[in-house]
Amino acid sequence: MTARQRIGWPIGAGLLGAGFLVALYVGIVSIAESPRHAVDLFWEDRLIVVPIVVGFGVQMALYVILKKRLFVPVVYTGPSGTLAGASGTTSTIAMVACCAHHVTDVLPVLGLTAATAFLAEYRLAFMVIGLSMTLFGIGFMMVILVRERRRALRAMEFSARGV
Repeated sequence: MTARQRIGWPIGAGLLGAGFLVALYVGIVSIAESPRHAVDLFWEDRLIVVPIVVGFGVQMALYVILKKRLFVPVVYTGPSGTLAGASGTTSTIAMVACCAHHVTDVLPVLGLTAATAFLAEYRLAFMVIGLSMTLFGIGFMMVILVRERRRALRAMEFSARGV
């Protein structure tokens, strides 16, 4: 794998993950209200939405680094895939919860009035939980990467000594 691919894969995955969350957020509010309202709401909630989006992008980049073994010969990735999925789901729910109260006119038709009211009521809590899960996932993957890097350096050191 070339150096360009080793850098491009994680950056691409991070941008796709972050772009997905932004598109979900803007898409839901745009459909329910208007694109202008989506931008205004995004700006209003930027202090929690931007960290969720950026954190999820970083987590997806780290997951790709682990999964493809791009910079470290990772032996054991632990539950990083499960954690990335759980964190992604939580972040997605947080983003939906943030803008769920904007689709309350549509959701009764779908039979989701109670779910909408619940998500709208606890939207900030969901967003904080989503951000917390993302930060936990980033920390967990960083621990794996550091541990595996140390293991690889020790192995190189032993092989250089002829042990």
